[in-house]
Amino acid sequence: MKQLRIADCGLRIGRAALLLPALVPAAAHAQALSPLPDTTGFGVHVLAIARAPDKSIWVGSYGAGVFVLRPGAGSWEQLRHSSDTTARSISWDFVHAFGFGPAGEIWYGTVGNGWGLSTDGGKTWTNWEFKQLGPEWQYVAPNGIVTRGDTVYIGTADGIKLSSDRGATWAEITDSAGAATAQHVVGRLADQYVLALAAGPDGSLWAAHLRGVARSSDGGRSWTDFPAPARVRALAPDTGGLVWVGTEQGLYRLDPARRAWLDKKGRPACGVAPGVKGCRVDMPPIELLARVAPGRVYAATRQGVYEQDGDALNLCDPVPAATAFLPLAPGWYTVGRPTGLVSCRLDQGLTLVGISYQQRPDTELDALRHTWFERPIALTEQPYIDQTYRYGSTMGGNFQQHQGVEFNNPDGTPVHAIGDGVVVFAGPAEQGANTVAIRHTRKLKNLFVYSVYYHNTTLLTSVGRAVKAGDVIATVGNTGRATNDHLHLEVHAAPVDSVALIVDPNERYPRYTVNPELWIRPLPGTGIVAGQVWDAQGHPVPQARVYGLMKAEPQETPFSYAETYGEHNHPDPAYREHFAVSDVEPGDYTLAVVVDGKRLTRRIRVAAGRLSWVVFGSGAH
Repeated sequence: MKQLRIADCGLRIGRAALLLPALVPAAAHAQALSPLPDTTGFGVHVLAIARAPDKSIWVGSYGAGVFVLRPGAGSWEQLRHSSDTTARSISWDFVHAFGFGPAGEIWYGTVGNGWGLSTDGGKTWTNWEFKQLGPEWQYVAPNGIVTRGDTVYIGTADGIKLSSDRGATWAEITDSAGAATAQHVVGRLADQYVLALAAGPDGSLWAAHLRGVARSSDGGRSWTDFPAPARVRALAPDTGGLVWVGTEQGLYRLDPARRAWLDKKGRPACGVAPGVKGCRVDMPPIELLARVAPGRVYAATRQGVYEQDGDALNLCDPVPAATAFLPLAPGWYTVGRPTGLVSCRLDQGLTLVGISYQQRPDTELDALRHTWFERPIALTEQPYIDQTYRYGSTMGGNFQQHQGVEFNNPDGTPVHAIGDGVVVFAGPAEQGANTVAIRHTRKLKNLFVYSVYYHNTTLLTSVGRAVKAGDVIATVGNTGRATNDHLHLEVHAAPVDSVALIVDPNERYPRYTVNPELWIRPLPGTGIVAGQVWDAQGHPVPQARVYGLMKAEPQETPFSYAETYGEHNHPDPAYREHFAVSDVEPGDYTLAVVVDGKRLTRRIRVAAGRLSWVVFGSGAH
């Protein structure tokens, strides 16, 4: 087993904590950051950390807005969105990108609500959201803001917006489909869905998207594309024109001049083609990369922070669930996690070998109670469910209880029927959303099962047509009441065969919706978690937050907690669950929820292709 370089912060593996106070030098906390203020009892979910030119540190969070630590300040300042005005506030509390301009400009980007700019240190803000952007450009990529001189580049799920006059005017870099609606196209990418954005020390601009990695040496007007070996999550340009590429499968390094992926010794080992081999540094799925010196990069992962230095790969911080990373000083860094910040100091002299910890879960795997349909988006596209707005979610109380699930994809992406059946509706529905509804041949306890597909650009089927699972029935769009290009999928289990009850443009809360995550097949190698949360009187607890699951994808819509259903959502007739989350990676998890003011925990084990069932509360019946 490799030796691991250990930081002087608490080491937590599974549910066991191993503290090392004797190993912490007296001055160890000279560079440590003060804790973020937490009002939930579960910590602040950190999504981004950045240092401004004036040395202030900016932290973006899931639902808690922005935190700023000014130079010389002993406590954090919190910035949150305000409903009365956005001139004095940020526009949204889900922040995962920052950028800083040469004249004190501070840019931030959000999960699903655009971006903003402050020129006075965060006292006032100019925001670009739905009113300014329309039903596109609002999903900013994680750490997807880059500045080069006076120009800011903002990577989104609809391409890249750029401005050289502080947002007075904007131009676009997008793909052929996006160019049809963009007003000032200055460059073309192979795919508009941007996953990561970075600027190189040589003035180059790098973008990762669903089809690979692209490089521009002229500010985004022209691009050279390189097919990526896996879904890219982070980019870190190095000297010599090279770039580190963090993926869901590990770390790669690309030499664009030679169009080759490099091995650990920097030698061209693989051509730029799908399925490259021998060029990957194996590590858990990467959240973020930070280059700290030529040939030296840190990778923040869900399992800890790794250092790649030449031929050496070191696990510097084995505390799990690293979601953000910032070097503070030589030998010091801070790591963001779903529970807050940890500041750590590397100590080259400490080693730790072979620690493991296992504990039997409270619950076992449950048998499936009905079979699965297929997924509506192909695995070769963007097949992940939007994790911030699942079935039953209110996104922390910000929206109505959701009646389906979202698949964020570029305009024109094929939409597939999830199962065999007959098309019973094909046309405009709520506020003009192009919609398809299928009544499936499969039933559940004499209930009619329907699937409904909203917001499409085009419909490729018609009423009365028989379809098979996998048939292309439409293409993704943003028609109707949509704030981005995406598929909204609903599943209904109804006691009567009535299309009017399934597709009703005037009904915000259809009466027979059920959670689609219990009906569509989980992603390969993943499982499902479902359960109930009861109060002491034996009643379901509505909109309770269930913490403890860790999910990496899609990174652009991060997972923080599951919400139990409210009054307008419906348990599945076969499960009677209060919440369900699919596409969970196998492993042991400790889930926690607050019921009647008490914190309850349960341990669960997730297995691929299986459902794990968990119950909270002594009032269950």
